[in-house]
Amino acid sequence: LAWPMILGGLFFRSFGLIQLGIVLFAALVVFQIATLPVEFNASSRAKAALADSGIVVTEEEARGVSRVLSAAALTYVAATVAAIAQLLFFLLRFGLGSRD
Repeated sequence: LAWPMILGGLFFRSFGLIQLGIVLFAALVVFQIATLPVEFNASSRAKAALADSGIVVTEEEARGVSRVLSAAALTYVAATVAAIAQLLFFLLRFGLGSRD
């Protein structure tokens, strides 16, 4: 919903609509940051559940599971970093960097 607001604001030259889009995008960034610990906890619980259920038996399998689940959790980190960078761009372009 943030992107249509920002694009609509650009199209209609409505700074208020752009600001609303930036606020919505900032809320999305806060949600992504709040989700990070949940995702890392889910990866840890999944490792334990796989080991407890007997699906992961050998040390080699455990290392593989650990690598895959860590990589999956890191995708959330990458998405959050990208969202923070986009938010900073929007703030500099339409907010903090305004020289009008």
